Amino acid sequence: MTVDPYTPHSGDRRYGVLHYDLAIDYRVTTNRIAGTATIRLQMQESAKHVSFDLVGLKVTKVRVVGDRAASFRQDDRRLKVVFGGERASGQELTVAVEYSGSPSPRRTRWGLLGWEELEDGVLVASQPTGAPTWFPCNDLPSNKATYRLEFTADPEYTVVSGGAATRSTQRGRTRWIFEQPVPTATYLMTVQIGQYDDDRVALGTTPGRLFHPRALAGRVRSDFAPLPHMMETFVEAFGTYPYESYKVVITPDDLEIPLEAQGMAIFGANHVDGAGGSERLIAHELAHQWFGNSVGVARWRDIWLNEGFACYAEWLWSEASGASTAHENALAHHAALRGLAQDLLLSDPGPNDMFDDRVYKRGALTLHALRLTIGDERFFALTREWTARFARLAVTSDDFLGLVGEVADDRARTLVRTWIDELPLPALPASRP
Repeated sequence: MTVDPYTPHSGDRRYGVLHYDLAIDYRVTTNRIAGTATIRLQMQESAKHVSFDLVGLKVTKVRVVGDRAASFRQDDRRLKVVFGGERASGQELTVAVEYSGSPSPRRTRWGLLGWEELEDGVLVASQPTGAPTWFPCNDLPSNKATYRLEFTADPEYTVVSGGAATRSTQRGRTRWIFEQPVPTATYLMTVQIGQYDDDRVALGTTPGRLFHPRALAGRVRSDFAPLPHMMETFVEAFGTYPYESYKVVITPDDLEIPLEAQGMAIFGANHVDGAGGSERLIAHELAHQWFGNSVGVARWRDIWLNEGFACYAEWLWSEASGASTAHENALAHHAALRGLAQDLLLSDPGPNDMFDDRVYKRGALTLHALRLTIGDERFFALTREWTARFARLAVTSDDFLGLVGEVADDRARTLVRTWIDELPLPALPASRP
């Protein structure tokens, strides 16, 4: 476990979290949160203290199980927990943190991130460093953990998070419990709160849920009608869907971009027009469940592995739905990239450019160039092996290059290196699938 150089003020290399148990009570009208985070962790090196990321919320009590001498202190970004004595590498500990306050987004170089109030509800958008706005955590993409989230809210609101859900109402408050047994990066944990209708859709063998304001029902049902065919297309191309369900939330507010979360996607009201105007984005967010969520990145410099695959999935869906082929899309985007600055290194774009559109498009073009080189049979064998072998794990570009060499050959691996490790845009191979 290492601190990510793209987010050097986040995370602590001295430990890894195994499980978060979050019990949160939230009042929508006052935007007040009171929570207890019970965190099971394992020391990665010997240390006398550890730190958790927490922003904008005040800690009132910390308890380390079996350590009455433990103490804590807090600044504007971190909660430091000091043990009564040194803890050895490999030792497992349980730390309970009680905290409260009025959550709000944090300001970052990528804009406002984390907990955000809507006109009537809440949106949580954490990538890459917004998770600490609502719970104490080790905010590293490489530190995947399991979760139990118990969230109590006003009864007129629906609460949506990833994993299997149950709810009960007592004394005028509704308690939602979400179990997430699949290891999940902190930035992919979310809660979405609103007055939502709940539509159920069958996505092959996967249950699907569409949460939306009642006023948008017609537009939502029209725009998401292709979702079952999308799921079928991606299961064939990428392998078994990695979660127990797929949930989509459409907020009543407009959003700049859609968002992915574990087993979920979030769209704004502006992304549903009843005419399929966001079909490309719907495909993109679904594909992230394989690429970015199940197979996650261990370091932000390799974000092309998330976004390149999700962008290429858009082109695959375009072809499957009878629109332009993946090759036609590749040719068009290659021509567009040729007219842009050739100063972005795909395998290390830098924190300021990690969400640059060139990462998405050049990442997708890398995959298409590989497909042209090794052919459809080996290419899709590779995508399915990638999602199966590295499911639930955090990976790097070297992992992908290793698999390319295994499934194809050194020539194919060298081709991928040219696309990700050199600045000039390579030409697409002449052949096509």
